[in-house]
Amino acid sequence: MSYENINIKNRQYKIVVDNIRKVYDVRSQNGQDNERFLALDNFNLKVKKGEFITVVGPSGCGKSTFLDILAGLSKPTSGKVYIDGEPITGPALDRGIILQGYALFSWRTVEKNIEFGLEIKKIPKEERKKISEKFIELVGLKGFENRYPHELSGGMKQRVAIARALAYDPEVLLMDEPFAAVDAQTRESLQEELLNIWEKTNKTIVFITHSIEEAVFLADRVVVMATSPGRIKEIINVKLPRPRINSQIRTSQEFNLSRNKIWELLHRDADKKQTEVSV
Repeated sequence: MSYENINIKNRQYKIVVDNIRKVYDVRSQNGQDNERFLALDNFNLKVKKGEFITVVGPSGCGKSTFLDILAGLSKPTSGKVYIDGEPITGPALDRGIILQGYALFSWRTVEKNIEFGLEIKKIPKEERKKISEKFIELVGLKGFENRYPHELSGGMKQRVAIARALAYDPEVLLMDEPFAAVDAQTRESLQEELLNIWEKTNKTIVFITHSIEEAVFLADRVVVMATSPGRIKEIINVKLPRPRINSQIRTSQEFNLSRNKIWELLHRDADKKQTEVSV
């Protein structure tokens, strides 16, 4: 696929991943020589503006490597990634990154953590305060503006991380297992909260997860990855209606059909590898 063949003028696609390949030099088993490890190969993906994409796959399939390349934290060995027709050459404020470890500044209050990106953009102090207030209310943390991270629950910390990423108005949100560290009930609450925010802001979201149910509940499309090397095995269109509420969606036939199909895709390879090992 060549980007020149894609309709650039109407900006049909927010993100275009054009045949990327990522190779790492790693130390060999004997600890003396280097070997080449193929992490991603023949990876192609097109994401529309405002689309919610989830990526699911076995550990070691290259999900986080792919997200690092989107973030500009790592460069592909070959191939290109574009946002709005422009190649990604490094980190930039058009992308917000949210990780499972929160990555909050312990010495900053909720309000000051959210204002961090605005300070980098040199937004005036009064305007920063207004913006932070808006997003504090959006993520349901009004009244906690002056709390420090150690005074917050895991779910509240993740809300701060989301608000901080949204506050400086990135066009794309990149999320790597952001809810993995919280309990099941909080996780479902955060999933619904994220969808509410997404519907209000129309951000383009790429969301990495190990949870098939989470992937289906959130997404417009689920990218199912295979490993050795990491590649896209299949992309599943999720036809669930929006807005989505966990208690209603998870019992629906469409939800279970999508979940079961992804489960089969992921476990088919696992079963095949287990058979090969047994043989």
